[in-house]
Parts: sequence; C-alpha cells; structure tokens
Amino acid sequence: MALKARALYSFQSENKEEISIQENEELVIFSENSLDGWLQGQNSRGETGLFPASYVEILRSRSGSNYTDYSSSPTGSPGHDYYTTPPNPSISYQGSFEDDDDDDWDDWDDACTVVEEPRSAPGTNGHPSPSLQYPAAYDHQQHAGYRPKPALERQDSMSSSKRGSVVGRNLNRFSCFVRSGVEAFILGDVPLMSKIAEAYFIEMGSKGPQWKPNPHPFICSVEDPTKQTKFKGIKSYISYKLTPSSINSPVYRRYKHFDWLYNRLLHKFTVISVPHLPEKQATGRFEEDFIEKRKRRLILWMEHMTSHPVLSQYEGFQHFLCCRDEKQWKLGKRRAEKDEMVGASFLLTIQIPTEHQDLQDVEDRVDAFKAFSKKMDDSVLQLTNVASELVRKHVGGFRKEFQKLGNAFQAISHSFQMDPPYSLDALNNAISHTGKTYETVGEMFAEQPKNDLFLMLDTLSLYQGLLSNFPDIIHLQKGAFAKVKESQRMSDEGRMDQEEADGIRKRCRVVGFALQAEMNHFHERRVADFKRMMQSYLKQQIIFYQRVSQQLEKTLRMYDNL
Repeated sequence: MALKARALYSFQSENKEEISIQENEELVIFSENSLDGWLQGQNSRGETGLFPASYVEILRSRSGSNYTDYSSSPTGSPGHDYYTTPPNPSISYQGSFEDDDDDDWDDWDDACTVVEEPRSAPGTNGHPSPSLQYPAAYDHQQHAGYRPKPALERQDSMSSSKRGSVVGRNLNRFSCFVRSGVEAFILGDVPLMSKIAEAYFIEMGSKGPQWKPNPHPFICSVEDPTKQTKFKGIKSYISYKLTPSSINSPVYRRYKHFDWLYNRLLHKFTVISVPHLPEKQATGRFEEDFIEKRKRRLILWMEHMTSHPVLSQYEGFQHFLCCRDEKQWKLGKRRAEKDEMVGASFLLTIQIPTEHQDLQDVEDRVDAFKAFSKKMDDSVLQLTNVASELVRKHVGGFRKEFQKLGNAFQAISHSFQMDPPYSLDALNNAISHTGKTYETVGEMFAEQPKNDLFLMLDTLSLYQGLLSNFPDIIHLQKGAFAKVKESQRMSDEGRMDQEEADGIRKRCRVVGFALQAEMNHFHERRVADFKRMMQSYLKQQIIFYQRVSQQLEKTLRMYDNL
C-alpha cells in the first residue's frame, strides 16, 4: 500500500536505480519495509526509484500506529545549536526487516568467525571454510552517526538523586549531551571503576593539547578485493586482504566486519571524530567500478584509523586487524562488546596535563573551530559538486565533443578525395589522422578521472564524514561549559559547595582537553591529506596534458613535408 512521506533532507542520486529528493518534498512510498536502509518510491516530479530511508519520514494521522520515523540523525535533535548534517545514506537500520539476505547485513553466526582466505592451496577438496558470521550484538540505535546512551546512565541518574546534586539536568533528555552520558560524567555521576586497564594521554604541544602519539605506530594495507561464495554459491560477498605492518601477516575481512568495528568505535569513543566508512549501495555491489571505489575509500579510512593516536591503540581495532584464530576471534569480539569503558566511561581513561587553561580561552578556541569547520564543510561540499560535475563532463561531454571534432576532420578528408586530379593523399591522410587523434584525446579525457578526480572525491568524501561528526562533539563541550558556569554561579550564591563546583570544572577540563586534542589531530591530518590530494591532482594533470600534447605534436609533424 502506498504511503505519503516527506523528505527531511535533500539527496542527490548517484546511479540509475536512485532518484533525487529535495528537503520538504512530498513523496510516495510504495512500501515502508526498507531494503538495507533504502526505500522505493516516487518523488514530486514523477520519478521512481530508491532513496535513503533515514532521509524521510512517513506522514500518518494522529491515530496512526506505533510507527517511529526512519530519521534519527543526532545533528537534528532538539536543542542542537550547530549546523544540520543529514544522516549518511549508506547507513541502514539493522533489524528494520526480518528476512535480510544481503551481503552486508545478514545475521552473524557465532559458529564461524573468520573470512576464509582465497583458496589456492591443495588439500581443500574444493570445500570452502566457513565464513565469518556474528550474532546481532547491537541494536538499530548503534548505527553510524548515532552515539548511543551508555548502560551506566540509569545508575548515574539514581546515584545523582541520592547525592542530591543541586546542578539542574537538561530538560531535553534527547540531546546528544545527555544521551552520550557526558552530562552524567560532568556532574560526577559516572561511577569510578575499581581498576581501569586502559589509559590515553593528552600532552601540551606547540599548538595546545594533543594526543600522545602511539608508541608503536603502524600502517595497514587494504588489497585484493575478491568475490567469494558460500552456501554452495547461493551467497556471494567481497573479502579484503588486510596486512598490518606490526605483524606483516594478512587477515581477510568482509565489509560487514568493518561495519561491526565501526559501530564499536562509535559506541566507545564519545569525543573522537571516527572516520565514516565508505557508503553502502543498494544495487550493483559486485560491479567492478563500485568494488574499486570501495577499496580506495577503505584505504583512506584505514590510513586515518592507523594514524589516530587513540583509535589505533584500541584493543578492538587491534583484534580486528590481527586475529586469525576462530576461537580467539569470538572471545575478542565478545570482550569488545562487553567493554565497560565506553561512552561517558571512556572519559575516565583520559589523562590530561596539569597546565591551567582559562575556561573562556577554551570556549573561544572551540567557537573559532566551530566557525572554521562550518566553512570548511561548505567549501568541501562545493568542491565535491564541482569535481563530480567535471567527472561527468570528462566521461560524457568532453569525449563526445572531441569525437564530433574528430569526425568533422575526417569528413573533410573524405571530401578532399572526391576529385582525384586535385587530391593530395599526404594532406588527406594528415587530416584524417588529425580526426583520429582527437577521437583518441576524447577517450583519454574519459579515462582521466580515474587518475586524478577520483582521489580528490575520495578525500573530500572522507572529510565530509569527519566534519559531520564535530557538531555533536562540540555540543558536548558546550553542554559541559554550561554546567561549569551554572555550578560556579550556584557556588557564588552559596547554594553549592565549592568543592563540588571544582569537581565539575575539573571534569569539564577533561572534555575540553579531549576536544582540543581532537581538533589538533584533525588539523594535522587535514594539512597532510590536502597537500597530498593537491600534489597528486596537479601531477596527474601535468602528465595528462603532456600525453595530449605528445599526441598533437606527433600529428602536427605529418604536415611538415607536404
């Protein structure tokens, strides 16, 4: 049965199976059962196709059923004071449909754990080893972009009421400041663990607080996407060969394993901008171009993971990269899922320097970064749109125009042959060759984006994801600032012990130092990534136009001896 819906965000289609929708546009949904987070419907222009379920809400009467709309973007939560970023269309809601047999989202079976390596060794008798399956250990609220409410928050609220804290709690219990548990941490309601096995250090650098570098830095390659099958060929999937330099021994992982890790990272690291995974795609998952694109973007994702001083040391990430034994894999996976130092409790693992920082100075620094990240987000989107349009022109318009020019030159050559007494074969051949040269140049233009623009778009896509994380992280810091100011005012009025106010200020320093360290790391990576992106683009452009020039010079020489 068709349903009416409204678009919450604009979405630009990227292939023939999808359709574009505009914010507030009225839509018709053919079925409210999503496929991998995508719905099929019709826009107001009569176009039919797929669009992200998280970008729309179904319109129902007040007497409607127990429906919860698809959108749960954290940046759109009430009370949010930052720019709105639509949810990632690649994210689907696990459990939103029952009979899901897709490669990325099928149920995980604990009976088997690691992806089989490509079968080339003798003695296997042609039988594939079981592929990695996991139980659905996390619910739909732990999808990318959602920072789930820690399990400890109920205990925090209870302990707060017993302690009788006089600092008010936010009325908006859906804000990310509350859901993340940071409010409870600031108010001192997150219980201290008897033993904290992990610790992450922040030190003062030349540009302020920074994460202490990983004492054992490493890199990890992502190679050889290989199509494999299971269930006697009924099920197909792509595995990737990962080789961390720390052990120099490969493991094989599917995209859904990356997705499991990504959700663990989001669940644990409240104040860190976790790089987004490459997007999912509803159709064409085994097409060569899509597989190559996903591999390129997984390489960038892995570079950011291994270069981050905190994320690279995470036990769950190390387990993901290094574990080859099935039994050990299951143990490590369950240990990661039972990790108590997540969300607000993760803040207990952060060790900050003793240097004093004025609260107002920190707030000014955060405001400056907020303005910068908003401007960068806009400019990244602008460059993405321009580069994407240029790719379309290279593949379509430029090639066609050069082909037309080449055909026109060859038509001239053919016409010159119509009156033989006055025909000059050398000239005719040179003009004909010129036409073929421009056809070749057109093909060169069509192939060129693979050498330069694709890398640019991959980098821009990664930074769109990183920038979209900061609104929530900055919102956490803003909430912490507000609690400090409120507690100090109450202390000055004699309604709160100074000791309790100092405790709130001390815990706010942890959040402030963590955000500043994350800002510094972002800038450090930004400089390196955009330097590499621009250098690569310009070098490839020079090589390209040199090749074009060589083709034209070769053709020009054909006219020299006429």
